[in-house]
Amino acid sequence: MKVLVVEDEPSSLKLAGLVLSSDGHEVAEADEVHRAIEEILRFEPEVILLDLALPGVDGLTLARALKADPKRRHIVIIAMTAFPETFSREAALAAGCDAYIVKPINTRQLTEQVASVVEKLK
Repeated sequence: MKVLVVEDEPSSLKLAGLVLSSDGHEVAEADEVHRAIEEILRFEPEVILLDLALPGVDGLTLARALKADPKRRHIVIIAMTAFPETFSREAALAAGCDAYIVKPINTRQLTEQVASVVEKLK
């Protein structure tokens, strides 16, 4: 599966990318929304693992834009946040995210979580 990880914290970005690629997924990375858009156009991911607290434009804004775009609304978006009091599950789902994970991510469960969300949406 092609997965784009959008995360502004460098160690979390590398960790998620490593976990997913070691499980056989093709992974691209972006550290903010503008780079994420470039990667979406270039890489055409099936899944986006999206941090909601990004510098500048937040992840909810990107999720809304993707779900409003007929060419991109099929992309599965899994929201991630270390700030559930600021970025709630309800807000993430209302913005079009398909699933919600509170960080820190569990590296042993991440690939299963991604696969489970994709399977439910088939």
